[in-house]
Amino acid sequence: MVFAIGLALDLSTKSWAFRCVAQEPVELSYDDIAGNPSYRLPFHTGVKALPWDLLDLRLVLNHGAVFGLGQQKRMVFIAFTIIAVTAAMWIFGWWTDAKNRVAHIGIGLVLAGGIGNLYDRLAYGAVRDFLFMTPRWHLPFGFHWPGGSTELFPWIFNGADMMLLLGMAILLINAQRQEATLKAEKDSEAPPASTQ
Repeated sequence: MVFAIGLALDLSTKSWAFRCVAQEPVELSYDDIAGNPSYRLPFHTGVKALPWDLLDLRLVLNHGAVFGLGQQKRMVFIAFTIIAVTAAMWIFGWWTDAKNRVAHIGIGLVLAGGIGNLYDRLAYGAVRDFLFMTPRWHLPFGFHWPGGSTELFPWIFNGADMMLLLGMAILLINAQRQEATLKAEKDSEAPPASTQ
């Protein structure tokens, strides 16, 4: 259920953004985009989505991974996503039980995010991104990111990226919680130490 809702939400918001954010709907062609880092979307000014410069909508094509890391490694990310999805399904099938709903939610989010971005790579040759947080905020004291950007958060992302990160966080927290529970159970079952 989480997977189906998450995937539908990701793909529909990407489609909406590329249809509505620019002055004209942006049509994407796999043949024009795949393997062509110089491909540019039509110029658009973007849309201010939240006050106080918290969020803008701005269209970009990401040839890399989350937040634009690893540009031009499309086939690597396709292979990695397929491996990650397979691993998540294996974990779902073998390592979780029906009562562990928190793990199921985390796995569902990871799968939705991974498959949402995989769909873009296969259908368009790059991932459709459009969320730009704190667009006019800058790092204090003249600091900058590697590459020179002084923006507080210079990356443009999408719903799939958020689902991947949230799902991974949920899985990590759940694993730590389960480990603590198992340790507490073992400690309670251990025989009391001898006083002699």
